[in-house]
Formats: sequence, structure tokens, C-alpha cells
Amino acid sequence: MYQVKEIFYTLQGEGARTGRPSVFCRFTGCNLWSGLEKDRNDAVCKFCDTDFVGTNGTGGGKFKTARELSEAIDAKWKNTNPNKYVVCTGGEPALQIDKELIDALHKKGFEIAIETNGTIALPIGIDWITVSPKSDSILRIVKGNELKLVYPQNDANPQDFYDLNFDQFYLQPLDNELKSENTQKTIQYCLENPKWKISLQTHKYIGIR
Repeated sequence: MYQVKEIFYTLQGEGARTGRPSVFCRFTGCNLWSGLEKDRNDAVCKFCDTDFVGTNGTGGGKFKTARELSEAIDAKWKNTNPNKYVVCTGGEPALQIDKELIDALHKKGFEIAIETNGTIALPIGIDWITVSPKSDSILRIVKGNELKLVYPQNDANPQDFYDLNFDQFYLQPLDNELKSENTQKTIQYCLENPKWKISLQTHKYIGIR
């Protein structure tokens, strides 16, 4: 059984593949926060800006099999272009994604990406791995395609991740009441440390999901 908050077609808004047409499959649940405001102050991840509670979003629901979920994802692909791309996100998608779903999505012709906090081991076969580390969590995924660190975070210094085996390194300004200040700090850090590139949440700037 897969529990999904929502499935929708949009443009990837962050990181190395910003602008790429994508189907987003947002799984319910996370191991670092319940998703409920009453629990935020005690959560490991306190700054999440995403609703991943329940299965009542657009295209969301409970799917009994990998085939059923892959068909729901495939139905959201809006054109005949074969360059199919699905982003598995959450919440924390590693709680639910498995080899059966990966195989089913590959059979549908999708390239599979995941956006994960990196605390849970992944099944084999995922094509693009984005890890977004959180303070006070144990990172178990130490290699992948991109590491995307929300910045600044207490106890999560970018230097701590320098030696990990990722192809690309991004800093993304923390989106809170200090967003403008955080953005300037991120810009300055990237200028002083060229290993890092800035990732902006472009979907928020252009008004899409």
C-alpha cells in the first residue's frame, strides 16, 4: 500500500534540473516531522514548508499496488514527448518507495528522481538522487547526483559535507521571515566557496506548484 498526498504535473523548481517538466508524486509521512504544527517545535526538521499529511491532495490517495500508482503517475504526463520524468518527494519518499514501484515506473518509460532527507537507505534503480540534509539527523546516503542544503541551519555547516560523493552541491536559502537576509548569506557563501551553487525555489517566484 502506497499513501500519496498528491500527484501533479509541473516544472521542477529547484536544483540542477530546474525548469524540467516533471510529474511530482508527493508521498505522505516523514520521519523527521509529523507534519502537524503542534509538533513542529519538537521536530528534527522545523522549517518544512510542505503539506504532506493525509491523502486528500490533487491526485492523491491510497494505492494498493505499484502498478496502480505507476498508472496514476503516468496519467499526469501531459504530452507525447517520451522524455518522461517523475520526482518522488514528500514528506520523506524513502519511507515508501520500493523496487516494485521503481520497476513499474521504468516500465512506463519514466526517469525516476527522488528528493530525500538522506536518513533512510534507498532501493536500487533510482536514476537521480537529491539529498537535502537536516540538522540533528544521521545522514545515511552519502553519495548521489546533488546535495541540496537549506542554508543557514544550526549545526549543519556546508563544510561538513565537502567530502561526500555528490556530483553537484547546492545551497538553498531558508524560506522564513528572514528569507531576504538568508538569501544574501547564501549568495556570499557561494561567492566565497565556489564548490557550492545557489538553488532558488523558482516555482515560488513564478507562481506555480
